[in-house]
Amino acid sequence: MKNNTRISRINDEIFKEISQIIRGELKDPRIGAMTSVVRVDTTQDLKYCKVYVSVLGDESQKESVMKGLKNASGFVRHLVAQRVNLRFTPELTFKLDESAEYAVHMNQLMEQIAKDRKAREESEG
Repeated sequence: MKNNTRISRINDEIFKEISQIIRGELKDPRIGAMTSVVRVDTTQDLKYCKVYVSVLGDESQKESVMKGLKNASGFVRHLVAQRVNLRFTPELTFKLDESAEYAVHMNQLMEQIAKDRKAREESEG
């Protein structure tokens, strides 16, 4: 259990640093202001780290942000290595996280169902 606590603390530190780097230090015009880090998963051996990123925008904007992050991954890894005190800095892989958009879509569907049900009840009653 102690090992899991260690990994979660490392995930939190990497999460904070990458969030700050994306928000303020990347100069790539493809990476817009509507990009945020959702979650970070580091492997037990600290060799690899998946960074889940949420991007608000259409498909072309998401694609361009992901390309920009992939190109900047070495620079981001270098900055994380300077700021987080680890023997080895994990290799960063950026993944697009669409769970927020999925939740919004599901909420819209639920609202539509409730509206349809209410309209049907009013027409019957």
